Amino acid sequence: MRALVPAAAPLVPSSIADRLRDAAVHTDWVPDLGQNIGSRTWWRGAATCVALIGAAWMTRPGMPPVLGYAPPAVTGVALEETRTQGIAPLGLGATTGRRMAASGLVRHLTETPERPQIDLTVTLGGGDTLSNALGRAGVGMNEAARVATLVSGAVALDQLKPGTILSLTMGRRPSRLQPRPIEKLTFRAGFDLNLAVNRAGDALLLDRQPISIDRAPLHVRGLVGDGLYRSMRAAGVPARVVESYIKAVAARMPIGEVGAADTFDLVADQARAATGEVEVGQLQYAGLVDAAGKRRLQLVRWGDKDGEGGSFMDPAGQVERRGFMGMPVAGRVTSTFGYRMHPLLGFMRMHKGIDIGAPYGSPIYAAIDGVVQFAGRSGGYGNFVKLAHAGGYASGYGHMSRIAVSSGTRVQRGQVIGYVGSTGMSTGPHLHWEVWKNGVPVNPRAISLSSVQTVSGNTLRGLKAKLARLLSAPAR
Repeated sequence: MRALVPAAAPLVPSSIADRLRDAAVHTDWVPDLGQNIGSRTWWRGAATCVALIGAAWMTRPGMPPVLGYAPPAVTGVALEETRTQGIAPLGLGATTGRRMAASGLVRHLTETPERPQIDLTVTLGGGDTLSNALGRAGVGMNEAARVATLVSGAVALDQLKPGTILSLTMGRRPSRLQPRPIEKLTFRAGFDLNLAVNRAGDALLLDRQPISIDRAPLHVRGLVGDGLYRSMRAAGVPARVVESYIKAVAARMPIGEVGAADTFDLVADQARAATGEVEVGQLQYAGLVDAAGKRRLQLVRWGDKDGEGGSFMDPAGQVERRGFMGMPVAGRVTSTFGYRMHPLLGFMRMHKGIDIGAPYGSPIYAAIDGVVQFAGRSGGYGNFVKLAHAGGYASGYGHMSRIAVSSGTRVQRGQVIGYVGSTGMSTGPHLHWEVWKNGVPVNPRAISLSSVQTVSGNTLRGLKAKLARLLSAPAR
């Protein structure tokens, strides 16, 4: 049998040259000179640096320097002209901008000539009049009065909105002691009208320029999702229209009963100008469709005035008036009336109202007509508003971020009295709503003060015709 031979050992450099080569390979010749200053490694790196510098200096090219062209020095008159026209710091003696000496061809003017025309704009301020605004722009009193008279024939002067921009072109004046005459005046007199005043000789003529308006109503439909307010705003509905929709729906059913799978449906007045501006008017239709596609609610505005003439009716012609809205804020009930474990104090305690969770800053509405008894800070309630109502009722609204009314103010049902917050003893943004009957706390959800009125005849037929017309508008 063959004997086992042990594995060969690693090769070891046998000669001095091999040992030197191995040492050179494993030596750090360029260490960081910022570390271990004064050590053996540091001195080795310093020596390497000096050697490299010396090698670079010894191998430098022997080329002679290339001399640049030096312009001759400027003196005398040429120096003054150069300094006058040159750009240099004032600290170095520059005289940039100084006029050169006039020659014999220069003729001195007795006065500075005026521009033949000037263009300017003036903005109509709050409580301002057209004549005063033109006067501030330098128009003479008599001519400003003539322009106001011309404009009043096309639009009432008190209907001109603050912020209206007047574009003026002023002509040449006979002398410096007289105001410039108006050559042209243009401005937006109304949503559907531009006006221009032009000069023709000594006369001023008014030119009406109507703007085409598309008055197709705004019809928006979408899922309720996380909340009515947020979803409708995301769909492009103006906040004022959203508030009107919520108030109309809350008068018929609690907002908390609106499900995430429901579909809101609304129609509002809209005017779209040919120039691109859009104005959205008041809400005309408020509808709600459940997840199965069945209509839960249909409300149509009937009349343009507040009160009975401006109420929302259902297709049967019924007008419902409730003293209390379903809830004073758009949200969901997070804590009901009765005994509960207090979230902060940690023991059972009577909860004298209901908590309604809502996004921070959501508007809070008065539940019924009343008078503000208190508006301010009130201990654990934080920012608190208390309203006194007829029939011995009172209601309170706590944890507001901001109060919108003051004590002694009379408020109407649906009027904004504050905004949702988390002041006082609160764990998050919500509204604490309390109701008292003759000073005794009662469940707000158990209160129902409502009355139903029914119309018939021509009013009912007109209501149904309006409903059909509104629903025929294409929805987006």
